Amino acid sequence: MALDTDGGIASYEAPEKDLYEMGEIPPMGYVPKQMYAWAIRRERHGEPDTAMQLEVVDVPKLDSHEVLVLVMAAGVNYNGVWASLGKPISPFDGHKAPYHIAGSDASGIVWAVGDKVKRWKVGDEVVIHCNQDDGDDEECNGGDPMYSPSQRIWGYETPDGSFAQFTNVQAQQLMPRPKHLTWEESACYTLTLATAYRMLFGHEPHDLKPGQNVLVWGASGGLGSYAIQLINTAGANAIGVISDESKRDFVMGLGAKGVINRKDFNCWGQLPTVNTPEYAEWFKEARKFGKAIWDITGTGVNVDMVFEHPGESTFPVSTFVVKKGGMVVICAGTTGYNLTFDVRYMWMHQKRLQGSHFAHLKQASAANRLMLERRLDPCMSEVFTWKELPEAHMKMMRNEHKPGNMSVLVQAPRTGMRTLEEVLDARG
Repeated sequence: MALDTDGGIASYEAPEKDLYEMGEIPPMGYVPKQMYAWAIRRERHGEPDTAMQLEVVDVPKLDSHEVLVLVMAAGVNYNGVWASLGKPISPFDGHKAPYHIAGSDASGIVWAVGDKVKRWKVGDEVVIHCNQDDGDDEECNGGDPMYSPSQRIWGYETPDGSFAQFTNVQAQQLMPRPKHLTWEESACYTLTLATAYRMLFGHEPHDLKPGQNVLVWGASGGLGSYAIQLINTAGANAIGVISDESKRDFVMGLGAKGVINRKDFNCWGQLPTVNTPEYAEWFKEARKFGKAIWDITGTGVNVDMVFEHPGESTFPVSTFVVKKGGMVVICAGTTGYNLTFDVRYMWMHQKRLQGSHFAHLKQASAANRLMLERRLDPCMSEVFTWKELPEAHMKMMRNEHKPGNMSVLVQAPRTGMRTLEEVLDARG
């Protein structure tokens, strides 16, 4: 904690109020009655610039195992787009709350703790991972918490995400913040990094091993940029797929062994009916794409794993190019959910098709440790002001964002700050 002196928290002057303006910092540990938040309501479902509206709402009340965090910055990811649109499902169908605050990534300061919280105290600087569960079933106690019936994603399946001055989370969602990063850099990486980590290392026996080859779709985006770095860190080879030549140098700079531009091929979308002329044309293009992979890996060397998330437009090719006994692991369907593939290649070549969803605490913590040790770059590309938050999501929805990951400032008044002291000094 930046203001920690002799085991205590240094004092600073601040009034006690029921509502603070953006950028105002209350007295340490003082919880106001209300806060500003970008709220979505069911009747406003639509594109983010209309669905998200700035409102004054009550500060959440904590239960015994929860923590209230003063949000310094928040990450921008596709959960906010989906929550705005109400697609593929409306978050209100799950949590039934009157309004929804999106945001599934954040950096901030522990501001209040429930009476059973032991690992964290007021003043701790943290990042937040987005998995919640009730903690009382078999999967949460000796199994995989991601398989728990109570598993849910904070900020999408819960109504109290990070696009607010305060957010309440379960204590097990907190992890130490990398102090060498700014607030906005700390806020942009946890969701995509932990998701990529589980995809690559969480599905034995197909967990990534040194020397293996992985095809990474969307290699310049949030997920892809971490996949490339993790693959490289593990001593394996990443083959990145891009859609714009301007992104090639960025992906190679992350450590990719090679890069392929998907616009050089015409085999995207749902699979044509097998044994039709259209299928023959698709097959020809898919083999051409496979040849481009061989140009990087070596003739006849197919990829051990495909890192999938576009879904509908790429899945038929992914299942075709992965090697015998290899795995296609998928965590999203940003181009559509109706996936098609030629099942003959799946069963005859004994390929594995694996769904993957975020990560449990141990996986998220392992990924975070790599960031703490400075082995990874957060790849933050753009930072938006608090008022620009809906527009940031519009850019993401239109695929107009820059390579890497995006953040929005919440209580941090400007970019480049790394401590609470700097934030307080900026008050003038």
